[in-house]
Amino acid sequence: MAQKEQFRVLTGDHLGAKAIAGAPAAGGGVVVEVREKKGTLRAAIPTMPFPLAVICLFLNTFIPGLGTFISAFTVLCGARSELISERGVCCVFWLNMAAALIQILTAVIMVGWIMSIFWGMDMVILASQYWSS
Repeated sequence: MAQKEQFRVLTGDHLGAKAIAGAPAAGGGVVVEVREKKGTLRAAIPTMPFPLAVICLFLNTFIPGLGTFISAFTVLCGARSELISERGVCCVFWLNMAAALIQILTAVIMVGWIMSIFWGMDMVILASQYWSS
């Protein structure tokens, strides 16, 4: 049986009140739980120290795939990732190398460059979420 998770809801006079997924909300509606499902490549993005994530974003912006290539080696140096427990460090390393290769090869048609920038932004977001808590 699935457990119901608690999260904050911003409704009416009860700003910040806790609600249970599937339970009635203050305004008479029902609280809906939203979770983002990540693909294998995206779940392999490592959580690095914030300054390194910013450097990888900068590199990915100007040389598509270079920041992703460097981030692959942070997995070998102990950076965390959502997939390490499931697939292991070596597999996560190669998934990041594959993402870097895809970004480099498709940069010519702009797809890789855009993907590279989004990858760098995800690195910074993961780093800020992890290191701020």
